[in-house]
Amino acid sequence: MRILVTGGAGFIGSHLVDGLIEGGHEVRVFDNLDPQVHGESKRIPDYLTKKIEFIPGDMRDYEALKRALKDVEVVFHLAAIVGVGQSMYQIQRYTEVNTLGTAILLNILANEKHRVRKMIIASSMSVYGEGAYLCPECGPVHPKLRTREQLKERDWEMRCPRCGKIVQPLPTDEEKLLSPASIYAISKRDQEEMSLNIGRAYSIPTVVLRYFNTYGPRQALSNPYTGAAAIFSSRILNNHPPLIFEDGQQKRDFIHVRDVVQASLLAMKKDEANYEIFNVATGRPLTILDLANILIKRLGSHLRPQVVNRYREGDIRHCYADISKIERRLGFVPQVKFKEGIEDLISWVGREEAVDLVEEAKKDLEKKGLIE
Repeated sequence: MRILVTGGAGFIGSHLVDGLIEGGHEVRVFDNLDPQVHGESKRIPDYLTKKIEFIPGDMRDYEALKRALKDVEVVFHLAAIVGVGQSMYQIQRYTEVNTLGTAILLNILANEKHRVRKMIIASSMSVYGEGAYLCPECGPVHPKLRTREQLKERDWEMRCPRCGKIVQPLPTDEEKLLSPASIYAISKRDQEEMSLNIGRAYSIPTVVLRYFNTYGPRQALSNPYTGAAAIFSSRILNNHPPLIFEDGQQKRDFIHVRDVVQASLLAMKKDEANYEIFNVATGRPLTILDLANILIKRLGSHLRPQVVNRYREGDIRHCYADISKIERRLGFVPQVKFKEGIEDLISWVGREEAVDLVEEAKKDLEKKGLIE
């Protein structure tokens, strides 16, 4: 099949491209080579296979995107600006690229001749806001975001909305009510809802994949708004301690990019995925502090994480996945154990140069009053 991957020069996109090429598909990549990810040179990265057709372009460019869709049968829509903190002050940019960009893609599918017969939309665990929780008195609950008053008291844990007791995190399934906590997360929810709506209306089978915290080779180490594993690695490579907000006990679900590709290919191949939403994760929680300590040890450093006991607007406390739906419907089983995946990341990080821009990003957020 002829397949378009928007954002195909990026971290997850390029690995997906490799998987599609290995499967014998013709692949076209549409990417604007954002300097925040690819550097000011905007050069096509060396890791991107030459076996693809590359079309440079921005998701907001109707005509360029229309050309990229010519004769395409499947669209993987991964193009997006990623970054919770930055989205809270670059509101227009995030909304234009993520929400409007997706709207333009869907507008073409609704109004132009095309051959697209399936769409897979890359969403994010961030759409949930807080994950699911269990109260010892009230049972399963879904508390709202912590109040600013609570956070100013450095009272980090979630509390039951009914009785006020501290609650414990549970695996979060796809039925949880969405409560996005940042402009980035809101834009990902927009992408989900618009794509499923237009997909159903025009009988284009559409699948939404909520990627959890993806890590692995090719992450943009010099982008201070990328995933935690890459940000921490960049800090350590520059002999700077990983910077951790709150107390470091926040729980996340880290999945290796190879498993993300596996899930994405299953979503394309299986009709059981059509018009459905799936968590793409491991179902195993890990604290942010544990992640930092593991990376410090594996990179041979003697640094200690810098736990700042402060908070950022848009951050949530705990969220890890219930993956029973994707296991049951698509037969997805994570293959990469965390120990193996971290070794893969470390092997790649050791060959890369990283510019540490974390302090600069932190100052930007402080100026905006987004860190307290």
